[in-house]
Amino acid sequence: MRVSTNNDDSFVQVTPKRSRRIAHTENLMMVVWDFTDGPSLEPDPDHSHPHEQVTYVVEGEVLFFIGDQFTRLGPGDMVTVLPDQSHTIQLLSPRVRLIDAFTPLREEFL
Repeated sequence: MRVSTNNDDSFVQVTPKRSRRIAHTENLMMVVWDFTDGPSLEPDPDHSHPHEQVTYVVEGEVLFFIGDQFTRLGPGDMVTVLPDQSHTIQLLSPRVRLIDAFTPLREEFL
């Protein structure tokens, strides 16, 4: 059993107002993202990766971009991202919490 808390090495302060916490098995990774730097005037830079991704919105609102399409997401909404699809978010509220699930593991997060 692995336990992830805010007080262990699974917690990373990415920027002063963005953090992530990770839990994973051999093949599946969950990442809790906390953003406190919204709302944003522009989307974050887009990116892609070879992993399948499912994102769940816990708190706040975002615009979620996949390629040139976007949708507004709020608490309880989910979106899937296929491998190698370009995607990003734009924060619409001051605080946002997202949960991302990835397979295979995002090795660069470990």
